[in-house]
Amino acid sequence: MWIRIDSHSGVPIYRQIAAQIEQAVLSGVLQAGDKLPAVRELAVELAVNPATVVKAYAELQLGGLIEQPRGRGTFVLGRPVLAAAQRHERLKSAVEALLVEAERLGFGPDEVLAELRHALQEAASHDPDGEGERHVGR
Repeated sequence: MWIRIDSHSGVPIYRQIAAQIEQAVLSGVLQAGDKLPAVRELAVELAVNPATVVKAYAELQLGGLIEQPRGRGTFVLGRPVLAAAQRHERLKSAVEALLVEAERLGFGPDEVLAELRHALQEAASHDPDGEGERHVGR
């Protein structure tokens, strides 16, 4: 599984799980109709309590990203359409998380900015016409 748990991040584990699944949906890695692992299966794989996965799935279901038809499993509903304000807030949160992690690792603002510029240049070089989606870091 591509979900990674960071026990030192200060972010609750259920939120880490939900955020990574949500990001996979938003980026197109997970598509509408894709089946997610069963609660117990994912809990074993991530070495977390099943209640943690239940909480993550509940958050995703409330957000309209997944559905859990009784007895059939957990499925991705598809990419949500986000309002401009929601998109901006998510970008702001992602930038804040990046800055917290960079500071934790001992990087200064100039180093963070240089790395971000490099990543943007790399992304642009993979999509020279500006068409389609850019996937920084892929």
